[in-house]
Amino acid sequence: MKKVQLSLSGIFQLIGAGVTITIPALCIGVFFATQNVTTAIVCLITTAALSIWAFILVKVLQNRLAHFTDDVCQTIDAMMQGETTPRMIFDNDTLLDRINHQLNRLYQMLQANKKIIEEQRADLQGMISDISHQVKTPTTNLKMAAATLLEQELSREQQVEYLQSMNVQLDKLDFLMGAMVKSSRLEAGVISLDKQQVPIYETLAIALGSIFLKAEEKHLKVTVDCPDDLLVPHDPKWTAEALFNILENAVKYTPAEGTIQVAVVRWEACTKIDITDTGRGIPESHQATIFKRFYREPEVHSIEGIGIGLYLTREIISKQNGRIKITSAVGTGTTFTIFLPND
Repeated sequence: MKKVQLSLSGIFQLIGAGVTITIPALCIGVFFATQNVTTAIVCLITTAALSIWAFILVKVLQNRLAHFTDDVCQTIDAMMQGETTPRMIFDNDTLLDRINHQLNRLYQMLQANKKIIEEQRADLQGMISDISHQVKTPTTNLKMAAATLLEQELSREQQVEYLQSMNVQLDKLDFLMGAMVKSSRLEAGVISLDKQQVPIYETLAIALGSIFLKAEEKHLKVTVDCPDDLLVPHDPKWTAEALFNILENAVKYTPAEGTIQVAVVRWEACTKIDITDTGRGIPESHQATIFKRFYREPEVHSIEGIGIGLYLTREIISKQNGRIKITSAVGTGTTFTIFLPND
């Protein structure tokens, strides 16, 4: 069966036609039922008056709905064009007000999603730019070394030297790609941290075990003050990664015979982890930027590194509702303080 679809104007016209037919029919019916002309005339006048008021009411309602529809269309057009503050409709009528309220909520959701998409696009562009910049140097070095090996007659010792240099550049690329995968997975929420109520000492031991050999090579004194049975809710694997990144930097930038101290204290609301070194220190003007991805101070470019460790550390700690701060003075040393919530 075919459905007939009527417009709003068509519905009102149909109602008007029905009223026009109904009034005479009603009056004729009253006359034949009562055989009284006066009663029929009174009925005619009454129904005519009611019809006039009904017509006025219908026209007012039609106009209000038409204006409201125009306003809604204009608001939706403004949303589609990306206007930041489209004109909203305010009406005291309950139904129309509810429609306007839902429309406003829809607009706010669209704006929030648009902002998220723009931020993600900016992050992606920044990451692509960072990757291309970081990959450029080792790939250029690899090309130069490969070209030298292919085009020049070199002794066995020289060939080995170039191959070792290429191996170093490949290690850099491998480390860079691994770090980028970790950071991108953390940012995208692909990795969900598994917080466990385990001793923080064990996590510290994992991180410290990875830097002891390099610390011994520089004759650094490493001390740890942490209760063996101090339970802290955290992800052991990723927190060890965060602690290792700080400790690795401490080993890199602390001169021989220096000191690295690790101290853990439980407070009422959180557990505080201090990692203090006697290294070169960080200028106050640079302390706000050291957690940026691939940031390295100009004075330390001669030291191996790509500047992503502290960025990863901050991401890992933040994912656990913790925070990290830095206290440093040039020529004295640096203290990184991590706060992990106790609940």
